[in-house]
This record gives sequence, C-alpha cells and structure tokens, in this order.
Amino acid sequence: MAGYIFQKLGYALLTLFGVVTVIFLLFTILPGDPARMMLGQNENAEQIAVVKKKYGFDKPVSVQYLQYLNDLSPISFHSINPDDYTYLSKEKYTATSLFTIGNTITALKFPYLRESFQKNGKKVSSVIAETLPNTVVLAVSAICIAIILGVFLGIISVLFKDGWIDRIIQLLSTFGMSVPSFFSAILFAWLFGFVLHKYTGLNMTGSLYEVDDFGSGTYIQWKNLILPAIVLGIRPLAVVSQLMRNSLLEVLNQDYIRTAKAKGLSFFTIIRRHALKNSLNPVVTAVSGWFASMLAGAVFVEYIFGWNGLGKEIVEALNTLDLPIIMGAVIVIASLFIMINILVDILYGWLDPKISS
Repeated sequence: MAGYIFQKLGYALLTLFGVVTVIFLLFTILPGDPARMMLGQNENAEQIAVVKKKYGFDKPVSVQYLQYLNDLSPISFHSINPDDYTYLSKEKYTATSLFTIGNTITALKFPYLRESFQKNGKKVSSVIAETLPNTVVLAVSAICIAIILGVFLGIISVLFKDGWIDRIIQLLSTFGMSVPSFFSAILFAWLFGFVLHKYTGLNMTGSLYEVDDFGSGTYIQWKNLILPAIVLGIRPLAVVSQLMRNSLLEVLNQDYIRTAKAKGLSFFTIIRRHALKNSLNPVVTAVSGWFASMLAGAVFVEYIFGWNGLGKEIVEALNTLDLPIIMGAVIVIASLFIMINILVDILYGWLDPKISS
C-alpha cells in the first residue's frame, strides 16, 4: 500500500510540474510585455526598466522560468545580492532561513504566487485566500444538491422503469447534461431573480457576504447561494441520476437480489437494504471528479450571479490582463483537482487491495 501511495504522489507531482510549465510558457511568451501591462498608460522607458529589473522580466525566459519554479517551491534559494531578483528583500514577504552557502540563502516558505498587476501590488495568495472559500462553499452546496436529488431521481426511475415518470426523468437528465452552465445561469437569474422575484425573494446577483446599508459591516446572505448552487449542480445532478439508474438496474439482476425476492421481501425493502449500497460505487467515482471540476467550472456561474469567488476573479483578471492572478488561480485549481483525485485513488486502494497490489 505504501508503494502505491508513493506512486500516486509521484504522478501528482509530475502532473503539477507539467501544469506549471504550460501555464508559465502560455502567459509569459504570448501576452506581450508584462512591465507595460503593469504600468498601463503611465509607462515610460525608465519606469519599464525599473519594473523589469524588480520582477526579473529583464532575464531570458529560461531564467524567468527557473525563478518562477523557485518562487513556487516550498524550499527555495535566494541571493543576498540586493541587485538580484528575490522577493525576500521586501518586508512583507518572509521565509525561514535554513542555511547559507556563499551568497545564497536556502529558505523554507509558503509558495509565492507573486503580485497582482492591477491591485496595487497585492499578493496573489491574498486574493485567492479571499475568494477561494466562497467558491468552495458554492461547489460543496452544488454537489450536495446533485447527490441528494440525483440519487433520489435515479431510484424513482427504477421504481417506475419504462413508465412515463422514468421517461420524463431521462429526458430532463439528457437536457441537463446538454445545456451549458452559462445559459442556465442567465435563464435562472432572469426567471427566478427578476420575473418571479416577488414570489421567490431571490436576487439576480449577489454574493455570500453583503455590506450592511447602515454601516454595521458585512453579513451572510444565504439566499444568494440558492440559484448559483442549483445552476452549478444541474449537470452533475443529471449524470448522477443516469449513473444511479443504470447501476441500480444492474445490481437488481444479481443472484442475491433474486434470493431476497424469493424470501418475500418487498421491492422497496430490497432496494433500501441490499441494492442501494452496492449501486453507489459509480456515483462516488463521478462525484469525486465533478467536485474537483466544479472549482474550475464555476467561472461563468460566479460571474453571471455576481458571486465573489475565484471564478469571478479569474474573469476580471482576464479582462484586465492581470496575469499573475490568472496563473496563480489556475495553479491552485489544478493543485486541488490533483489532490482530490489522488485522495480518491488512495481511498479506492484502501477499500480494494487488488487495486493497490
């Protein structure tokens, strides 16, 4: 089992290394001069030279790549020469010095995702720390809706197999998988937040935290979570419903189910006591993958509903060419995606020793 875990961790590190490499090359070579992006309309030759030296943009791409990897690495190496690029020279960035060899300090630190181009030098890690929890709340709520309703609809489809109820559920599931999230978001916001607002009390836009009109700070507005969570959960709900139906029908054809029927147990009792648990394996697999992808898939949903999460921050960063925020957000999402999949693989290996052997 230990060898299996180390193998999965090795694959995870290689995957993350590939993601970081692609992201760096994509946003370093293609967009243009990052120093000009930072300065905007106030650029001049002297200011551009200062910014390039400060952030290491005057170095070759290969050197910038190594510096970026060094910034992301928990164990990093930094020159004590003040003319060399290192963020440790700034007071707000600190690290634990391990040892010094010559002019190089080896330090232990949190990964440094650099600074925003457009937010007055605000750390990208601070921006992500402020927005990621809202995205996690939205993703968890959406996946809970998908699991509860999806399993329920799958069971109903089996109970009324080939009937009109089953056909309607299958039609809705197919429709839910085919409709893009941004279209569903616009439709739900307009219908339930505008047309039916006096009946639902829901808003077209709004985030988890809202500012009090009387200056009492911020407060949590849970009703703003309803529409984006439902919209984000539509597609996984449709998938879970289909998987639950197909898996449950397959389990019901097993020999031990026929034995239970021969003993006189009711169909509902057979499903509840025997078939349901064994039908959840493909659902668990789908849910783990969907939860990880929701962190990235919430981009359009958050933007349309005005949900102040990481997805909305990515869209705003794209509009303003704030490259460090885009790069940092993509790396964080990719890391979470990889971690969730690794945990699922390890869990499967623990539950089924044949997988890890």
